[in-house]
Amino acid sequence: MANELLLSVKDLRTWYELKKWGFFHTGHVKALDGVTFDLSHGEALTVVGESGSGKTTLIKTILGLVPATSGEITFSSHKLDGKTSIGWLRSKVGFVQQDPYGALPPFMSVRRILLEPMVINKTGTSIEREQRIREVMEEVRLLPVNDFLSKFPHMLSGGQQQRLVIARAMILRPSLIVADEPVSMLDASVRVEILELMRKVQKTHDLGVIYITHDLSTVRYFSERVFIMYAARFVEKAEVREIIHNTLHPYTKALLTAIPDPDPENANQYRDVPAGEPPSLVKPPSGCRFHPRCPVRIEGLCEEEQPPAFESSRDHFVECWLYRK
Repeated sequence: MANELLLSVKDLRTWYELKKWGFFHTGHVKALDGVTFDLSHGEALTVVGESGSGKTTLIKTILGLVPATSGEITFSSHKLDGKTSIGWLRSKVGFVQQDPYGALPPFMSVRRILLEPMVINKTGTSIEREQRIREVMEEVRLLPVNDFLSKFPHMLSGGQQQRLVIARAMILRPSLIVADEPVSMLDASVRVEILELMRKVQKTHDLGVIYITHDLSTVRYFSERVFIMYAARFVEKAEVREIIHNTLHPYTKALLTAIPDPDPENANQYRDVPAGEPPSLVKPPSGCRFHPRCPVRIEGLCEEEQPPAFESSRDHFVECWLYRK
């Protein structure tokens, strides 16, 4: 089961059309531009990149919240092409949002929040629904259960709210969990606790997980593979250990260099991080999209031709002309 393919994404493009005065076409925002990857049952992968790189658009496209311009998405042998019921898809995919308080309806109790997905999908009897609510609350450690059932979101701490969001994502027993920066709104002391909880849930139920983050320092505790995203493309893909110990792409090296390290000696050290910001996705640069910021670009090549994904070693892919064979 662990090696069985759960999700396949091939050459996915999601372009948002721009219009002037609501009528005249003026271009596209190329939020995803040729994204390809596979995810197996029981596998956790992480997508890392700066804000605006296309991570959230990737999630929205997989969930069917925005239509893909081109490409192919296959989930559990079902091709997602508009003909597949969106209700069926969302009953198989759990979504953990970035802001737990904003993701929870303030007028619903904990019991009602967890009951709602089962009512919408018409699953189980009233007794079975109540039993499932208690099961999932115990699993995410919202204990004692009876004390939390009648509470409202504003009565919970940030960590408890995120546990409730995870419980809601798990309530229908999905086969895929998508987590969009699930710990970025939490205190540092709670982040590892929530990530460990998600990892335990994933292992227990053999779930596929897509973890979206801009913090490369957390991936070693959570996933098997890491995809580095820059300007709507995956520029490097590899296993976690390989990414950390054999970093190839200049952008990935910059992300690793920028990770905060609690060492007093850092005050006396200079971190050479490429200057500038990610390019506009309305009109991205020609050639390699990182070349305007790249300190090791090859003049006459990087700014003219988009590099393909070179396999530098087994299952380690990098879009960089420095590694052409």
